[in-house]
Amino acid sequence: HEIVGEVTEVWSKVTKFKVGDRVRVECIVGSCQSSYECANDVEKYCSGVIRTSGAKYHDGTITYGGYSDWMVADEHFVVLILDNLPLDVAAPLLCAGISVYGPLRYYGLDKPSLHIGVVGLGGLGHLAMRFAKVVGTKVTVISTSPNKKKEAMEILGADSFLAAMGAMYSILDTVSEKHPLLPLLELLKKHGKLILVGAPTLVVSNYYDIKLKCLIMAGRKLVSGSVIGGMKETQEMLDFAAKHNVKPKIEVVAIDYVNTAIHGIEKTNVKYRFVIDIESTLKPSSN
Repeated sequence: HEIVGEVTEVWSKVTKFKVGDRVRVECIVGSCQSSYECANDVEKYCSGVIRTSGAKYHDGTITYGGYSDWMVADEHFVVLILDNLPLDVAAPLLCAGISVYGPLRYYGLDKPSLHIGVVGLGGLGHLAMRFAKVVGTKVTVISTSPNKKKEAMEILGADSFLAAMGAMYSILDTVSEKHPLLPLLELLKKHGKLILVGAPTLVVSNYYDIKLKCLIMAGRKLVSGSVIGGMKETQEMLDFAAKHNVKPKIEVVAIDYVNTAIHGIEKTNVKYRFVIDIESTLKPSSN
């Protein structure tokens, strides 16, 4: 669902793109185009949103996403990639990148005066760090893996690893596995925000594990969430990444390596995003 490539053909009514343009298609390829969300550039929250893969398009056909040698997309759901951003590097920005850039901007966390935390140093976490550091925000990485401290501090530029209680204005939680929220809430200053972007299937074993008193009595703390971004915001993110040289760490693989790559993700030994080279390695079907 994070797809990049070049335009090979355009319909006569297309005005935004021309043949040869470097473009991207992210997690959504359609929406109702008439809802409040669509009118306010947050198509991702439209009740009629159409996912890039495994969904039904307006005409009833199935969307297959990037696992194909070509695709057709509505120009509204296509975004231009600037020339100085390599295609393989741009691909992970379309989901992981916008998933962290969006809440950083929306919640006003992209300011040099702030101290924020990033939970997890994976595909989303390392990009959250890079976007935040570009604008001068102080970043603490919060991780259960002590072996990641050196990379977080020396390579990615974190200001600290783990944190003291009540130290941070906000925390961006990028972890997709089950984990407790209470320790994170306790790290927040009063009026602090805990923003979930990792989409775990179950964050806590019991709702009251977060102890509502921590939200109410300990300083008006907020638990919120965010997912990808609208088309306008996604274009803004890509332009920002190109301008400030914000790039994810990737490993380009062949299509027949996909199953091995997935096992690597399950074992959390990926640094930090696999990118599949479809054009060079997808073989035509014999059927």
